[in-house]
Amino acid sequence: MSPVLAGVLQMLALIAALALAYRPLGDYMAKVYSSDKHLRVEKWIYKGIGANPNAQMRWPAYLRGVLAFSAVSVLFLYVLQRVQGSLPGSLGFRSIDPDQAFNTAASFVTNTNWQSYYGEQAMGHVVQTGGLAVQNFVSASVGIAVAVALVRGFSRSRTGELGNFWSDLVRGTVRILLPISVIAAIVLVACGAIQNFSGIHSVGQFMDGSQQWNGGAVASQEAIKEVGTNGGGYFNANSAHPFENPGPFSNLFEIFLILLIPFALTRTFGRMVGSLRQGYAILATMVTIWIGFTALMMWTEFAHHGPAFQIAGGAMEGKETRFGVGGSSIFAVATTLTSTGAVDSFHSSFTGLGGGITLLSMQLGEIAPGGTGSGLYGILIMAVIAVFIAGLMVGRTPEYLGKKIGTRQIKFAACYILITPVLALVFTTAAMALPTPGHSMTNSGAHGFSEILYAYTSGANNNGSAFAGLNADTQWFNTTIGIVMLLGRFLPMVFVLALAGSLAEQKPIPATAGTLRTEKPLFTGLLVGAILIITGLTYFPALALGPLAEGLAS
Repeated sequence: MSPVLAGVLQMLALIAALALAYRPLGDYMAKVYSSDKHLRVEKWIYKGIGANPNAQMRWPAYLRGVLAFSAVSVLFLYVLQRVQGSLPGSLGFRSIDPDQAFNTAASFVTNTNWQSYYGEQAMGHVVQTGGLAVQNFVSASVGIAVAVALVRGFSRSRTGELGNFWSDLVRGTVRILLPISVIAAIVLVACGAIQNFSGIHSVGQFMDGSQQWNGGAVASQEAIKEVGTNGGGYFNANSAHPFENPGPFSNLFEIFLILLIPFALTRTFGRMVGSLRQGYAILATMVTIWIGFTALMMWTEFAHHGPAFQIAGGAMEGKETRFGVGGSSIFAVATTLTSTGAVDSFHSSFTGLGGGITLLSMQLGEIAPGGTGSGLYGILIMAVIAVFIAGLMVGRTPEYLGKKIGTRQIKFAACYILITPVLALVFTTAAMALPTPGHSMTNSGAHGFSEILYAYTSGANNNGSAFAGLNADTQWFNTTIGIVMLLGRFLPMVFVLALAGSLAEQKPIPATAGTLRTEKPLFTGLLVGAILIITGLTYFPALALGPLAEGLAS
C-alpha cells in the first residue's frame, strides 16, 4: 500500500468514527446542560465549594465565577510546583523555578499546556496527577461552560440570565469529560500506553552509560489531554513518545479524541437553539476548513523534491516511521486547528509550507473545530461577523438566530477577534526587536522568525505546541508567553459573555422574507470566506516573512 493511500484511508476511517459519535454525544451534552437534576456526587461538590447550582447568573456574575476559579487554580498550581521538592512522589526532582512555575500554571489553567520543560525530568507524580491532570479536566470544562453560556444567550429572550457557572463547570467535568476519559484511558492501555506510579529506572546500557526513564499515570493523562484539547505531554516528546502513543491505531484514536467534543458541540448548539440545521451549518464550516487544510498538508508533505523524499515516501524528517507522513499530517492539522497542541511529529521539521499551515491553523482562531468549548464560541463570533457583513451588502439590519446584531453586539465581536492577533504580533515584534530573546533561536532567517511567531501565536490562541527549535525556558519567554496565554484566554471570554448577556436580553425577531437563511450552504460559504479573509488580512505580512518565504525559497 502506498503512503498516500494509507493516509487517505486513515482520514476516511476518522471521518466515519466521528460521524458515528456525532449525534449521540451531541444530544447527550445538550441534555447535560439543559437538565434541572443534579447527581449525588455533584451535590457533594456544590456543598463543598459553597455554591448554589440553581441560582441563575447574569453575565458579570458568570464572568466573576470564571475568573475567580481560574485565579485560584493558577495560584494553587504555582504553589504546588514551588514546593515539589518537599512533596512525596517527587521522584527526587527539585522545586520548579518561579518563572517556569508561573508559565506552567498559566499554561495549564488556560487550556494551553505550553511546556518549556522536560516533563519526565522536571515533574514528579504529585504535580503531574494532582496538579496538571486536574487542570486538564477543569480548564476544558470552563471552555465548554462559556460556550454553553453563549448558546443560552441566543436561545433565551428578555432575560440576562445565562445559567450557573458552577453547575456548568461541575457537570462538564463529571458527566462528560470523566466518563469519556476513563474509556479512552482503557483503550490506550490496551494499545500499550503505560499506567503506573513507578520511579526512575534504567532501561538499557549504552556507550555513555545507562538510559533512565520514569513511569507515571500516562494513559489516563493522555486521555484527558486529547479529549479536553489540552495537549501537555507526560514526556518531552509528547505524543511521539511510544509510552504515550504506541502505534498507528493509538495515533488515529488520539486524533479522534481531539476532534470528538469540538465537532459534537455543533449538534449540542443546534439542539439547544431549537434548530439542528443551524448546528449543521456550523459543522459544515468546520469540516470544510479541516478537510481542506488536511489535504493541503498532505500534499506539501508528500511532495517529492529529490531522491531522498522519493525513497522515504515524503518529507520524513522529524516524523515517526510508525505513523508515517499521512498520520503525522492528519495529527498536525487536528492539533493546531484545535487548541490541543499535542504533537506526534516536530512541526519545525515540516516543509516550509507545511509549517506555515500549522501556523495558519492556529491563526484562524482555532475554530475548525477548535478547542472544547472555545472552538464553538469562537466560530459563533465569526458567524456574527459574517451576518454583519451580509447585512452591509444588502442594506438590512443583520440578524442571527432571531437576534438583532446591532452596534453593541458587533463591538463585542470585533474586540474578540482583535485580541489574539494583537497579542501574537506585538510580542513577536518585541522579541525580534530586543537583543536577548533572539539568542533563543536555533535557526536564523525566515525559519528563526517562524519559531518566535509560532511561540506567541501558540500562546495567544491557547494552543501550546511549539516549533521545537526555540529555547523557551528563559525568564523572558516564560514570563511573556505566560502573560500572553492568560490574556489570550480570559480577555476573549469577557467579550463572549458580554455578547451572550446582550443577546439574552433581546426579544426574538420573527423571520421575514428578507432574513438571511443562516442554515443554508450560502451562509456556510460566506462564513468560510469571512474566516479566511479576516485571518489572511491580519497575518499575511507576518506569514510572508516566515513560512512563505522559507517555502518559496526551498
